[in-house]
Amino acid sequence: MEFKAIIASVKPNYTNEVVDAAKTAGATGATTIQRRGTGIREAKFFFGLSLEAQTDIILLLTEQHTVKNILAAINHAGEFHKPGTGIAGVLPIEQAIGLDSQMERFEEEINKQDRESTKAPFTGP
Repeated sequence: MEFKAIIASVKPNYTNEVVDAAKTAGATGATTIQRRGTGIREAKFFFGLSLEAQTDIILLLTEQHTVKNILAAINHAGEFHKPGTGIAGVLPIEQAIGLDSQMERFEEEINKQDRESTKAPFTGP
């Protein structure tokens, strides 16, 4: 199996929806880290203190066969088409441990996609 890390930066009001969408699309879990960050615009200052926007980092470790569906789901749930709502990317994982409890679900997804890719298209009578 080949694993990937999906890293998404989202506004806090989208976090729960993005995580739920990722799980529905095949993610077996998520880690959320609260952070502050800035986008393309400069941070605002108030009495010399930076008022950077709160942002959540969502980390998902998943099998490569689920990446496309998860990205599509979080893109929709996070409304990434709107400026400033979030971004996401995928990184390869060379080695991973601690995924024993999720291996059966990953194998089911691989088998499902293999079955779907081998179905002959209906050509009609």
